[in-house]
Amino acid sequence: MSDDVDFFYDFGSPAAYLAWTQLPKICADRGVAINYRPVLLGGLFKATGNATPVSVEAKGAWMFDDLKRWAAHYGVPFEMNPHFIINTLGVMRGAVWALGEGVIEDYNKAVYEAVWVNGQDMADPQTIAGVLTAAGFDASAFAAAVQLPEVKQGLIDNTEEAAERGAFGAPTMFVAGEMHFGQDRLDFVRRALERGRA
Repeated sequence: MSDDVDFFYDFGSPAAYLAWTQLPKICADRGVAINYRPVLLGGLFKATGNATPVSVEAKGAWMFDDLKRWAAHYGVPFEMNPHFIINTLGVMRGAVWALGEGVIEDYNKAVYEAVWVNGQDMADPQTIAGVLTAAGFDASAFAAAVQLPEVKQGLIDNTEEAAERGAFGAPTMFVAGEMHFGQDRLDFVRRALERGRA
């Protein structure tokens, strides 16, 4: 079984953003690849009966503070997005497209930073177009691609696969079949990779 990391994520999850800031280095240090698996978090919640943590007011308030602490711990920029909760359907379909085009790393960087550093409304088509154009993408190609049946189906398939494998939220990472949920479980991902390379 591969020791690469399957990374199921949605740009609307601030915890997935924090995991994304750390996971590439963890994997590079151990000579393994990240298999990026874009999902639609709302669809995953529906499939598993889960709900966003902010549905509990006290838990949501704690979570926002805790995310800031983790960002400081990692030394990465982070601002709560004023448009949260974000409809990420378009940009998650875009991630499926970017995977097919071989530009997923650059796409992830552009979208994640737009959402969790710059506070952009990445549900708004004009905002998406501006962010992608500034990052060197063809916004017209993106707009056409996210309407393609195969791109739409790719996002559905990833989301269904995540649920079938036991995921219930994002970020979820798998190493050699072992599931790790949450950006605060990256040490367990690192240890699993070390075991695989021992």
